[in-house]
Amino acid sequence: MKLGDGVEAAIHCCAVLAGTGQDATISAGDLAEHHGVSASYLVKHLKRLVAEGILESVPGPAGGYRLGRAAEAITLADIVLAVEGREPAFRCANIRRRGPSPLPDDAYLRPCGIAAAMLSAERAYREALQKTRLSDLVTEFLETSDPRVLERGCAFVERARRPQPASG
Repeated sequence: MKLGDGVEAAIHCCAVLAGTGQDATISAGDLAEHHGVSASYLVKHLKRLVAEGILESVPGPAGGYRLGRAAEAITLADIVLAVEGREPAFRCANIRRRGPSPLPDDAYLRPCGIAAAMLSAERAYREALQKTRLSDLVTEFLETSDPRVLERGCAFVERARRPQPASG
């Protein structure tokens, strides 16, 4: 199964935003520059994350993006399905019923074994993604990364962070 490049960008952006806090945002342009991707390309994926409630978009010149809910409440499955869509990667077209001399429907009493195997694999894949929370990834990153990588990430967040006025 091949996932689009947007999945990687989306997960990295969510991880960065997890370290930003709810009292600040980071612009799509800054996130795109930090990750070396096109801003217009990234915005397309960020909008999907906003539509799913994973991110919030704050308008205005000092606006940007922040997590829409706690990192503990966001799973990799949430992010992947927001970016890639909820349709299964494998979609059976029933080609076993095509070709010369097709047989009537009653010749196919059992579901296609290939479709069943592929959908079973997809369920396992989605269940594994559901078990990994964004907060788990951030914790592992903080505990296992080279100090230079941590310093680079912290410097970026400090530079790109846009404090937001208190609501209320």
